[in-house]
Amino acid sequence: MKILKMIGLSSALCLSVTTLPAQETNEVGQLKKQLQQMQESFEKVSRAQQQQIEALTKKLDEFTKTQTAPVAAAPKTEEQKNLETQLAAELSKDSVTNTVLTESALKKPWSASDPMRVLGSGSSYLNVSLDGLFAAGGSTAEDIPGLQLGGHDPNQRGFTVQNVEAVFEGFVDPYFRGQANIIYQIDAEGESVVELEEAYAESLSLPGNLQLKAGQYFTEFGRLNPTHPHAWSFVDLPLVNGRFLGGDGLRNPGARLSWLMPTPFYSELFLGVQNSHGETAQSFRNEHEGEPFLGRVHNVGRVKSFGDLLFTPRYATSFDLSDTQTLLLGASGAFGPNASGADTDTQIYGVDLFWKWKPANHHGGFPFVSWQTEAMLRKYQAGAFSNIGDDADSSGAIDKGETDSFGDGLIHNVPRETLTDYGFYSQVAYGFRKGWVANLRGEYVTRTRAAAYEKLYGDDSDRLARWRISPNLTWYPSEFSKLRLQYNYDHGQSFGTEHSIWLQLEFLLGPHGAHKF
Repeated sequence: MKILKMIGLSSALCLSVTTLPAQETNEVGQLKKQLQQMQESFEKVSRAQQQQIEALTKKLDEFTKTQTAPVAAAPKTEEQKNLETQLAAELSKDSVTNTVLTESALKKPWSASDPMRVLGSGSSYLNVSLDGLFAAGGSTAEDIPGLQLGGHDPNQRGFTVQNVEAVFEGFVDPYFRGQANIIYQIDAEGESVVELEEAYAESLSLPGNLQLKAGQYFTEFGRLNPTHPHAWSFVDLPLVNGRFLGGDGLRNPGARLSWLMPTPFYSELFLGVQNSHGETAQSFRNEHEGEPFLGRVHNVGRVKSFGDLLFTPRYATSFDLSDTQTLLLGASGAFGPNASGADTDTQIYGVDLFWKWKPANHHGGFPFVSWQTEAMLRKYQAGAFSNIGDDADSSGAIDKGETDSFGDGLIHNVPRETLTDYGFYSQVAYGFRKGWVANLRGEYVTRTRAAAYEKLYGDDSDRLARWRISPNLTWYPSEFSKLRLQYNYDHGQSFGTEHSIWLQLEFLLGPHGAHKF
C-alpha cells in the first residue's frame, strides 16, 4: 500500500508539473523566469549540500562515539582530519559561488535566453550581448537631421544605422556589479561613430537601503532619459527630451546615491553629482561646436569649484491601485551652470507618470494598456552679450569688412535674461494580442515669451512652438526581435508641416537585462 501511495503521489506531482502555465515572454515575464531558474538551481544545490553535510556530520559523530575519554585526547586520525576539513569547506562556501559553479553539474540544457557567460574567480562573471537597431524610410522635410532631434533617430532617406550596442554586465564581487555599453552608429554624412555610452559600477551591500552608482551613466531624470534607444516605444526621441536634455540624452561621469525608503510601498530618493560640460549636457556647460545657442556664443572653462558640477535629485514612488493596475510617479530636477556667462545657471524641472493595466487572466503579459507622460520646464539664465568686439567707427557703426553679428551694421548689446521654455509628451500603448502593440504619442514644446536677442536676430527655431503626433504598430516575433512601423505628423512654427514614415528593425544576440517597469 505504501508503494501504491508513493506511485500515486509521484503521478500527481508529475501531472502538476506538466500543467504549469507558460512563462511570460515579455520583459517582466523573462525576469520572473530567470528568478525562478535561479531559485530552483539554488534549492537543488542547497539540498545536495545539506545531504553532504549531514552525511559527513554523521560519520564524524560515529568516530567520536567509539572513542573513550583517554582515546579522545589522542591525536586525530588522517580520516578524521579529512572529514573535518570537508565539513568546514562545505559550511563556509558562499551560496552565490555554489550556484554559479554548480550550474554545469546540474546539466541544465542551454536555451537562447541563457546568458553568454564568461566565468571569473569566485562569484564574478560576465554576460555579453549585442543589440542592433536599424531604420528605413523617408520624410517630406528637406533637412531630416534638423527635423529629428534625437542622436539615434532616423537621420536620412533610405537606411539608418540607429544604434548597435554591445553590453557587458555582471557581478564584480560581493560588493559591486558592473555594466558597460559601447555603441556604434553611422551619421547622416556616412561617418562611423563609436563611443562609450555607459560604464559604471553599482554597490550591492551598503547598509540602510543605500546604493551607490559611479562612473559614466545616463542621469536618472524622468522615465525616458535613463533608457537606451532599443527600449523606447517609438522610433525617435520625444521633442522635449531632445530640446532640453540633448539628442544623446543627459549623461556624464559622476556618482549617484539612492535610498530605498522604509515605506509599505515603493519609494526611493536619488541624488546625482556629475560633470556639467560636454555635448551630453545640452542645456549646461556646452560649447555647441562654436555655434550660437539661445543667442549667445558659449565658452566652457574647466571645473573650478564644486558649484561647477551638475546636481540631479529625483524622487520615485509606485502604488498598486488594484490587482490589475499599477501607478508610478516621479519628480526630477537638474541644476548646474551654463556657458553663456561667468555666473549663469540652468534649472530643469520634470514630472513623470506611468500607469499600466493588465488583467489577472493575461497570457504572456497580453493584453495590457499603459499610459506614460513626462512634462519639463527649463529656466535658462542667459548672460549679457555684445558685439562690441567688432571694430566700430565714431558713429557707432561697424567698420566695413568687419564681422556683422546682427546683420544691420550696428553695435548691439543683448542684456542678461532668463529664458523659460516648457514641453511634454504623452503616449498610450495597447497590447491587443500576444506580440502585437499599438502605440500613439502626442507632444508639444514652446517658449513663454520671445527673448531680447530674438528681437534682433529673429525668432529662434530652438524655442518656437512645435507639436507632433506619432502612431505606430510594433510586432514582437519573440523576445529577441521586433519590427515597428511609425508615421509622424510634424508641425512647427519655423517649418510648417512635414510627414515622415519609418520602419524599424531590432535584433538581440544574447541576454539583455530586464528593463525597469
